[in-house]
Amino acid sequence: MQKVLFLSGIILLVAALLWPWLGKIPLGRLPGDILIDRPGLKVYFPLTTMIVVSVLLSLILHFFRK
Repeated sequence: MQKVLFLSGIILLVAALLWPWLGKIPLGRLPGDILIDRPGLKVYFPLTTMIVVSVLLSLILHFFRK
């Protein structure tokens, strides 16, 4: 558990330091993401973004486990 918490903290620290550049990645605005924008209601479903992030994380974890 200590290893997981330590690694999570390091990843969050690196992401925070790289945030100005990570914000320019077009994740969250991909084709297939659903945006419903009506008066008084704004709903956003990042379906494609969730799939891309899931595949990338799965590949990264697969390489680290071997």
